[in-house]
Amino acid sequence: MLRRALPRRSEARRLLIGTLLSAIGRGLTLPFLFIYLTDVRGLTDTRAGLVIGWYGAVTLALSPLGGTLIDRFGARRVVVPCLLIEAVGTGSLALVHSTGSALLVMTVVAIGSSAIWSGQNTILASLTDDDERQRVFGLNFALLNLGIGIGGMTSGAIVDTARPGTFQAIYVLDAVSYLMPALILLTLPGVGHRLGKRRTGNEPSPGGYLTVLRDRPFRRLVIFGLVLTTCGYAQIEVGFAAYAVRVVEVTPRVVAWALAANTVMIVLAQLLVIRRIEGRSRTGALAVVGAVFAAAWLVLGAGGLVSAGNAVTAALCVVACSAIFGFGETMLSPVMPALTNALATDELRGRYNAMSSMIFGISGVIGPVTAGPLLGAADGKVWVATVVGGCLVASLVALSLRRLLTAAQDGRTTTAPTAPDPASVPA
Repeated sequence: MLRRALPRRSEARRLLIGTLLSAIGRGLTLPFLFIYLTDVRGLTDTRAGLVIGWYGAVTLALSPLGGTLIDRFGARRVVVPCLLIEAVGTGSLALVHSTGSALLVMTVVAIGSSAIWSGQNTILASLTDDDERQRVFGLNFALLNLGIGIGGMTSGAIVDTARPGTFQAIYVLDAVSYLMPALILLTLPGVGHRLGKRRTGNEPSPGGYLTVLRDRPFRRLVIFGLVLTTCGYAQIEVGFAAYAVRVVEVTPRVVAWALAANTVMIVLAQLLVIRRIEGRSRTGALAVVGAVFAAAWLVLGAGGLVSAGNAVTAALCVVACSAIFGFGETMLSPVMPALTNALATDELRGRYNAMSSMIFGISGVIGPVTAGPLLGAADGKVWVATVVGGCLVASLVALSLRRLLTAAQDGRTTTAPTAPDPASVPA
């Protein structure tokens, strides 16, 4: 299954290695930003939520510019500088000491991250054919989560809120990890250049973001993504971590092991899921993702109900929530970018991928800002009900998208997959 999922081109394989290396650094810090800002640096819950929300707002504001620059100059000229800026910003998180300094540093981080996701997806799409793209995006996500899991297990054994230096160390290591994909991309001079043809004076413009927004199926996909990520991914750093520590009353180490369970689920299930969903409706898979995410939050809510009576069961609920969430991610990760790039043209591929990444920027604003007040209402029960309901609404939106797609766009017609020939593809 691994050989079947590998991209045919060696350049794409090397980029996947960069994904793994940078993800290890990301995993060191992913579940702990909210806890770091509040329990180590002394920010209130509201201020910490606003800092994280500010990051989402800046990312959102700059993402359209990133997509335009990618289409105009090529992804490599945008991604490499952004990776360097991200490294500087992430390392500087070790030095924050107030709300003002946290806002300044998160602004730098947001500038760097605003075009990385869309740029890397654009490069990966340009190096893969239609019949392999969904599998490669799925493998990319599996490697991403493998790295995050390795980093999460490492930081879970290191960090201690009584020792700020342990948190400073993981942010410095995270900064170093962002240099890895930049170095790999610099060794591939033929990768990441402009995809669309340069216009002559008489040729019409391929359009811009208005053209992308006029694409009705893509608009519906964006709505689905906004609802799902606001009630799903955007809750991981704030809602999930805070509910687990404060309502379920588990330690940060249990949160780290929950992240590890998420990774184990993704690494074990991703290749099998890729194989099972091939040739099946992509919109149907997206609808299942919403239902699985809802089930994960219900399990976490059950942990809050039993925390006082049985600490072991409560901890298992936290870990199980993360594992179930990971199973949903194994369906979302190959389908969402593959469907985005099935709808895109080469001339606007950067903008399509930028719009797709903006989904995370918008939800990154709404999720952290609203999680704090919702967690404070009725012992977190209002937060659980809200995120469960939102995930189910996303499932309905996904089902309504199917009638707007052709069978090929929906993944219901595929060409027989071809495994790379080890004799003809460079290692």
